[in-house]
Amino acid sequence: MNQETVTAPGEPTVGTAHFRTMFPTTAHGAHTARHAAERWLAAQQGRPEPADDDSTATASLLIAELTANAALHGRVRGRNARLALTLTPATLRIEVTDARSERLPAPTPAADADGESGRGLLLVALLADAWGCEPHHPGGKTVWAECALRAARTGR
Repeated sequence: MNQETVTAPGEPTVGTAHFRTMFPTTAHGAHTARHAAERWLAAQQGRPEPADDDSTATASLLIAELTANAALHGRVRGRNARLALTLTPATLRIEVTDARSERLPAPTPAADADGESGRGLLLVALLADAWGCEPHHPGGKTVWAECALRAARTGR
């Protein structure tokens, strides 16, 4: 289920816009949620496709890492995860909620340089302006990341 605040095409987001979708905790589910979020962000910017700029690339990477982590580490049979975006004129907040509360995320500073995993949260920590994890009642956790939008950083 997508929930959004409608903004006229080509108009900047005024106030706060929200996007939410549930996804199965599978690689395909995470991929589908990420693409839906990217399309929503593009629509909020009045574009038919995601923009090719640093803040859009950063947002896409953060969404990809957090949804992939939920699919990999937050999987509980029969339970979905939730991706929620909150967009203000200055900030994008990304939240991914899964059903596993016993596996809290932490960057692995000694990730294997040749390994295929273990660096996702290091990327999140480097790219996000802030990130963290909160318990989600009645069970589970929400991992979140925030990034300032380019226009807010440059004054454009």
